[in-house]
Amino acid sequence: MQEHVTTHQAEEDARNDAILIYLNEEIIPKAQALVSVYDSGFMLGDGIWEGLRLYDGCWAFIDDHFDRLFEAAKAIDLDIGLTRGNLVSALLETQHANKMSTDAHARLMITRGVKMRPFQHPSLSKSGPTITIIMEHSRPSIPRPIRLATVPHMRGLPMTQDPKLNSHSKLNCILACIAAEKAGADEALMLDINGFVNTTNACNFFIVRKGAVWTSTGDYCMNGITRQKVIDLCHTHDIPIYERNFSLVDTYGADEAFLTGTFGAQTPVASVDGRQIGTGDMGPVTRRLRGLYKDLIKEECS
Repeated sequence: MQEHVTTHQAEEDARNDAILIYLNEEIIPKAQALVSVYDSGFMLGDGIWEGLRLYDGCWAFIDDHFDRLFEAAKAIDLDIGLTRGNLVSALLETQHANKMSTDAHARLMITRGVKMRPFQHPSLSKSGPTITIIMEHSRPSIPRPIRLATVPHMRGLPMTQDPKLNSHSKLNCILACIAAEKAGADEALMLDINGFVNTTNACNFFIVRKGAVWTSTGDYCMNGITRQKVIDLCHTHDIPIYERNFSLVDTYGADEAFLTGTFGAQTPVASVDGRQIGTGDMGPVTRRLRGLYKDLIKEECS
């Protein structure tokens, strides 16, 4: 039986034992970076976040990430309390404090802050927000294509918990991940409310059929920045791309499948529900898009 693999699997790096973390305008050792049990993020999952990657001194697509962050803050009526420039400075200060230049991953998290009492009403958050940046040395180490299993869990609906929000409330995705692992897979493939293929518990999902790339309509999936970059690359380089409804039958018969995310970029999929996808390895279209994405990163960071 193959070992379990995750889409965020990274090489072990001893330097991460001594990282410095940004917490509310201070940069402090990892062991001292503590938040209150009354924090609204801990208590209720009331917060938003962004994941960013550092390539050769450059935080890739930083404007896209901060656009998404501030849009999410507005959507949940959260006053970040810092300007966009302040947050960028905090990111760079944390990077320099940790002497990081490349192959680093940052998770910027903002919660509604510390509550007066342990209940949900936002007015009880009198101290905050809580802002932290965890930055780690992180080189992806995904040894083989990912195995997916379809699960009954769905992403949140727009009228409940819109999946376009990068919120701290991730229990449905965690339950999906657990279900996939129980089924012997690495990650969960989640359907939308109409039964069409949507996304995984952690990444956006694409298939390739007869040289054309398919992904979901985007109505029920994460507002993925890497997802959009892949769509844009397809348009730019005359690779047929369709944002459409498609089923598990379409997926099982695909020539290739891959996942997208800030951490792993483009991760090939070996199988879905025990059905091998194509050769079970990275296909030519996925490989081409991976190369084009690397070129886009170089252009972004030049």
